[in-house]
Amino acid sequence: MLGANTGSSTNANSFMAGKEAAAKAKVGLSSAKVAFVYASVAYDLDQLLKGISEELPGVPVIGNTSFTGVITPEGFITGESGFVGILALSDEDLVVGVAALPKTGGARTTGEEVARKALQSAGKTCPPDYFYMVAPPGEEEFFLKGITDVIGRTPFFGGSAADNSISGEWKLFSEEGSFPDGIAVAFFYTSKPFANYFTGAYHETSDMGIITKIDGNRKLVEIDGKPALKKYAAWTGVDPDSLMGGALLVAAITSPLGVKDRLGDLVAIRHPMNGNDDYSMNIGNNLAVGTAIIRMEATVDELISSPRDAIKIVKKKLSSPVGAFHLVHCGGRRAAIGDRIDEVVTQIKSEVGEVPFICEFTFGEYGYEDDGNNTCGGLMLSFTAFGK
Repeated sequence: MLGANTGSSTNANSFMAGKEAAAKAKVGLSSAKVAFVYASVAYDLDQLLKGISEELPGVPVIGNTSFTGVITPEGFITGESGFVGILALSDEDLVVGVAALPKTGGARTTGEEVARKALQSAGKTCPPDYFYMVAPPGEEEFFLKGITDVIGRTPFFGGSAADNSISGEWKLFSEEGSFPDGIAVAFFYTSKPFANYFTGAYHETSDMGIITKIDGNRKLVEIDGKPALKKYAAWTGVDPDSLMGGALLVAAITSPLGVKDRLGDLVAIRHPMNGNDDYSMNIGNNLAVGTAIIRMEATVDELISSPRDAIKIVKKKLSSPVGAFHLVHCGGRRAAIGDRIDEVVTQIKSEVGEVPFICEFTFGEYGYEDDGNNTCGGLMLSFTAFGK
């Protein structure tokens, strides 16, 4: 039977914070197989990991820095001097292969290398039942392609490392250490059920067009042959010059863009991040010319209620008792929610009941829907339930 527990700390001492959180997380677990760890950029992460390993010796660790805090059954955990939250899983039938690598060469090649390392860590030659991935913002899709090159189409979940100011201070880590650019994965082998619900929880509007020009992978230059920022501004009824720079990022949290998968089951959100002088827009994920793009909408009230609704859905998808929840929540949504974050905590706790859970805040989210391909998005929720 799957066992799970959480622990957290806001101790200003990085080593002691890791030690305190891990000591709480291991209570009641006979032998943890993996520990998800999410922490503040304020910490010395290598010292934090040393503290965790002292309490959980030999347990594979995987995680990243989280935007402003984490949520556990103890509430919203944050602190100016640091914070850390841990979800530990234990199951005698569970095998987990964790691997992490700084980027060497291309992202796709590094993805291939980390997949082979994870197989070796698990002592397996076959693909896992599902896997978890963390990378920095920027090249998530290419890391994923490299992993898929090795293990094929395997369901996944996860999110991109975040900091508190979008300044590139983010890091990801395993028990081997931390680094800013690269990839970490956990391959899961188990007979227990698993379910993921991946959603933006936005409403489609009638504003839509065709991407007719991009620059690189993530700069949207034209929609329907017109400057993308001007098109977006016309849709939202504002002056395009008011959306220059980071003003676009904030405005787009409640009105982002989306692209549908080939069956229409999933709208992957594309977060406009920066308005440029030529009226192009930097976007948080990869784009493709010839793709229809839709303006989406949600109120702050809907951002607050959507985690509860997503948990209800992932519970139904699992269709068996839940042993633990792993909740990936976009940091941009968290920023829009602001001081109302305790309302999210209350709703999450009311829906999960006594089941252990952890919620991190990311700068990119990963998941899939039904028989669709694994997908990377932004401003999304990737909620996972592990069967007991």
